[in-house]
Amino acid sequence: MKRAFFLGGVVLLGMIVGWKAADRPEVAGRPRSEAISWMTVDEAGEKLKAAKKPVIVDLYTTWCGWCRQMDKKTYSNKQVAAYLQDKFYTVKMDAETHSTVNWMGKAYSFSPKYRVNEFAMYLTRGQLEFPTTIIIPPGEEPQAVPGYLEPKDLELLVKYFGEGFTGLNLLTRIRKVLREVGKKNGAGRVCTITI
Repeated sequence: MKRAFFLGGVVLLGMIVGWKAADRPEVAGRPRSEAISWMTVDEAGEKLKAAKKPVIVDLYTTWCGWCRQMDKKTYSNKQVAAYLQDKFYTVKMDAETHSTVNWMGKAYSFSPKYRVNEFAMYLTRGQLEFPTTIIIPPGEEPQAVPGYLEPKDLELLVKYFGEGFTGLNLLTRIRKVLREVGKKNGAGRVCTITI
């Protein structure tokens, strides 16, 4: 009886540990996603040398529930995944990584003061929210969009950059459109986006 109870406890513990590991966005050092072939920041930097494409970075943390939700719902969406694989270098990065990240000839390390990697600070201009989707058009500065995005919302964002619309700051254009909509509706209220 004691032996059966002990074995049952071991099996239950194994199931819990397995469930928790499967729920993490990264298992055994590689991001968990069958739909998208994620790469590291360093790998994307090397690929950019051969062929210019925008880079999309999924900036996450291991404790972020919305990050896991975005993995499960948005990045596993077949249309989104196919588009990203075709038009972007896809990077998944844990903002709290202690590993040194190399990007465009500069090394970024973990900052004990802020408890994140300095590259995450650079990508978000210090506005750390998770998840954050970052688009880096070739030769341009990163454009960060914080928060969970549904597949349809991410699709709008990535198609703008994926079809080659660069040179204009996307967030500036969004602000302008929102102001015009506010004026037309007479509401006088405008959503503000902090850059």
